Amino acid sequence: MLKTNLKHIQSASELNKVVSENENVMVCCGRMGPMCIPVYDAMENLEEKYENVKFFDMEFDNPEASVIRSLPECRNFSGLPFTVYYKNGKVVKATSSIQTKDEVKAILNDKFGK
Repeated sequence: MLKTNLKHIQSASELNKVVSENENVMVCCGRMGPMCIPVYDAMENLEEKYENVKFFDMEFDNPEASVIRSLPECRNFSGLPFTVYYKNGKVVKATSSIQTKDEVKAILNDKFGK
Protein backbone atom coordinates (compact mmCIF):
# COMPACT_ATOMS: atom_id res chain seq x y z
CA MET A 1 0.00 0.00 0.00
CA LEU A 2 1.24 3.47 -0.84
CA LYS A 3 2.18 5.73 2.06
CA THR A 4 -0.04 8.67 1.21
CA ASN A 5 -2.98 10.33 2.94
CA LEU A 6 -5.19 9.56 -0.05
CA LYS A 7 -7.81 6.84 -0.14
CA HIS A 8 -6.29 3.66 -1.57
CA ILE A 9 -7.72 1.47 -4.31
CA GLN A 10 -6.46 -2.10 -4.13
CA SER A 11 -8.44 -3.98 -6.77
CA ALA A 12 -9.91 -3.57 -10.22
CA SER A 13 -13.39 -4.20 -8.85
CA GLU A 14 -12.88 -1.48 -6.23
CA LEU A 15 -11.78 0.95 -8.96
CA ASN A 16 -14.83 0.10 -11.06
CA LYS A 17 -17.10 0.65 -8.04
CA VAL A 18 -15.50 4.03 -7.21
CA VAL A 19 -15.73 5.20 -10.82
CA SER A 20 -19.34 4.07 -11.23
CA GLU A 21 -20.52 5.59 -7.93
CA ASN A 22 -18.84 9.01 -8.24
CA GLU A 23 -19.23 11.64 -10.95
CA ASN A 24 -15.63 12.96 -10.82
CA VAL A 25 -12.66 10.76 -9.89
CA MET A 26 -8.89 11.26 -10.05
CA VAL A 27 -6.68 8.19 -9.63
CA CYS A 28 -2.90 8.36 -9.43
CA CYS A 29 -1.31 4.98 -10.15
CA GLY A 30 2.33 4.95 -9.15
CA ARG A 31 5.03 4.15 -6.63
CA MET A 32 6.65 6.13 -3.82
CA GLY A 33 9.23 7.53 -6.25
CA PRO A 34 10.47 11.03 -7.08
CA MET A 35 8.10 11.49 -10.03
CA CYS A 36 5.03 10.24 -8.12
CA ILE A 37 5.34 11.91 -4.72
CA PRO A 38 4.78 15.47 -6.05
CA VAL A 39 1.54 14.32 -7.70
CA TYR A 40 0.32 12.69 -4.46
CA ASP A 41 1.24 15.88 -2.57
CA ALA A 42 -0.71 18.01 -5.06
CA MET A 43 -3.72 15.72 -4.75
CA GLU A 44 -3.60 15.79 -0.94
CA ASN A 45 -3.40 19.59 -1.03
CA LEU A 46 -6.24 20.00 -3.53
CA GLU A 47 -8.59 17.38 -2.06
CA GLU A 48 -10.28 19.82 0.35
CA LYS A 49 -10.62 22.51 -2.34
CA TYR A 50 -12.37 20.19 -4.82
CA GLU A 51 -15.21 18.65 -2.88
CA ASN A 52 -16.82 17.56 -6.16
CA VAL A 53 -13.85 15.27 -6.97
CA LYS A 54 -12.87 12.00 -5.29
CA PHE A 55 -9.09 11.49 -5.05
CA PHE A 56 -7.46 8.04 -4.91
CA ASP A 57 -4.13 6.32 -5.35
CA MET A 58 -3.32 2.82 -6.59
CA GLU A 59 -0.05 0.91 -6.49
CA PHE A 60 1.40 0.59 -9.97
CA ASP A 61 2.99 -2.80 -9.22
CA ASN A 62 -0.23 -4.33 -7.93
CA PRO A 63 -1.41 -6.87 -10.54
CA GLU A 64 -4.89 -5.35 -10.16
CA ALA A 65 -3.54 -2.03 -11.48
CA SER A 66 -3.47 -3.58 -14.95
CA VAL A 67 -6.96 -2.09 -15.25
CA ILE A 68 -5.25 1.32 -15.43
CA ARG A 69 -2.00 0.26 -17.11
CA SER A 70 -3.95 -1.29 -20.00
CA LEU A 71 -6.25 1.66 -20.70
CA PRO A 72 -6.02 2.84 -24.33
CA GLU A 73 -5.36 6.35 -22.98
CA CYS A 74 -2.26 5.04 -21.16
CA ARG A 75 -0.93 2.84 -23.97
CA ASN A 76 2.06 5.01 -24.89
CA PHE A 77 2.97 6.14 -21.37
CA SER A 78 6.47 5.39 -20.18
CA GLY A 79 6.87 7.53 -17.06
CA LEU A 80 5.22 7.11 -13.69
CA PRO A 81 2.76 7.90 -12.31
CA PHE A 82 -0.17 7.23 -14.59
CA THR A 83 -2.87 9.69 -13.56
CA VAL A 84 -6.39 9.10 -14.83
CA TYR A 85 -9.38 11.42 -14.57
CA TYR A 86 -12.87 9.90 -14.83
CA LYS A 87 -16.15 11.74 -15.36
CA ASN A 88 -19.42 9.81 -15.23
CA GLY A 89 -17.55 6.53 -15.56
CA LYS A 90 -15.48 7.51 -18.58
CA VAL A 91 -11.83 8.52 -18.91
CA VAL A 92 -11.72 12.22 -19.81
CA LYS A 93 -7.97 12.76 -19.36
CA ALA A 94 -4.87 10.69 -18.63
CA THR A 95 -1.34 11.92 -17.98
CA SER A 96 1.98 10.39 -17.12
CA SER A 97 5.05 11.53 -15.26
CA ILE A 98 5.47 14.33 -12.76
CA GLN A 99 2.92 17.13 -12.56
CA THR A 100 2.90 20.31 -10.54
CA LYS A 101 -0.01 21.35 -8.37
CA ASP A 102 -0.88 24.03 -10.95
CA GLU A 103 -0.94 21.45 -13.77
CA VAL A 104 -3.23 19.16 -11.76
CA LYS A 105 -5.44 22.13 -10.85
CA ALA A 106 -5.74 23.15 -14.51
CA ILE A 107 -6.93 19.65 -15.46
CA LEU A 108 -9.39 19.51 -12.54
CA ASN A 109 -10.83 22.90 -13.52
CA ASP A 110 -11.04 21.98 -17.19
CA LYS A 111 -12.58 18.53 -16.77
CA PHE A 112 -14.60 18.90 -13.55
CA GLY A 113 -15.10 22.64 -12.99
CA LYS A 114 -14.29 24.19 -9.66
